[in-house]
Amino acid sequence: MTSVLYDAPGRRAKQRNVVYTIVFLVLLALAAWWVVATMADKNQLAAEKWKPFVTDSRVWTTYLLPGLMETLKAAALAIVIALPFGALLGLGRLSDHAWVRWIAGVAVEFFRSIPVLLLMMFANQLYIQYADIGSDVRPLYAVVTGLVLYNASVIAEIVRAGVLTLPNGQTDAAKAIGMRKGQTLTNVLLPQAVTAMLPALISQLVVIVKDTALGGSLLGLSELLSRNREITANYGANVIATLFVISLIYIALNYLLTLFASWLEAQLRRGKKSTGASVEAGPGGGLETVAAPNTRSDQIRPT
Repeated sequence: MTSVLYDAPGRRAKQRNVVYTIVFLVLLALAAWWVVATMADKNQLAAEKWKPFVTDSRVWTTYLLPGLMETLKAAALAIVIALPFGALLGLGRLSDHAWVRWIAGVAVEFFRSIPVLLLMMFANQLYIQYADIGSDVRPLYAVVTGLVLYNASVIAEIVRAGVLTLPNGQTDAAKAIGMRKGQTLTNVLLPQAVTAMLPALISQLVVIVKDTALGGSLLGLSELLSRNREITANYGANVIATLFVISLIYIALNYLLTLFASWLEAQLRRGKKSTGASVEAGPGGGLETVAAPNTRSDQIRPT
């Protein structure tokens, strides 16, 4: 039995895969044992080094939770601005007007080629020189600006690729019933492309959450990762223990975001299967939505 991408493995191939899996798991277990043993030899697993995170609630209420809130604030602002900005740039790259495609393409390629940390530092210096922004909120502005410029350019490419992956028949059917280019994009192509784009979009949103740590490293943003220095200085906690706890918080946060994305994608797919509507030309040449049971909502019928 074969597929489009590869031949189905035979008996010997399956046996080799089992052997490779066992060898990998054994090596992974040995590596984990070596790490734990080394940490134990260096007294890194001593209870007193992890005690502040269990017995002292002030570590959480004074440092970790406020840092998490600052991370969420920066990430939320960047996401809310970058998503529509990136969508506009992506649609601009699909425009029929050459000058619109050129401007959007230059913006996307320029900001996508610059490291996000460099964008944050440029924004910080611009705010220092030309904007009357207090030093307490300037790091947040700089971090959000850098994240928006970089991630909007990446989201623009995701949007463009998502629309271009749709069959040409969708566009042809929309044209057949008299839809203009803008109507085709907003009413036909984008609703279908959203489901295909969702995994890549969520991956980029996870990147935004993690990249907020760059602002804490160089710009002084009081986000989650930057709080490790204060915790180790004020509570004598182990640096490894502090970073381990912060890593777990990041993992939990991004895992929740991924779960939400999976739920949203399932809802979108279920809605498309259960909604039996199609777009037709109505009386007088207008457009109307006609219910059609057992018909996908993304089907277009020319009349």
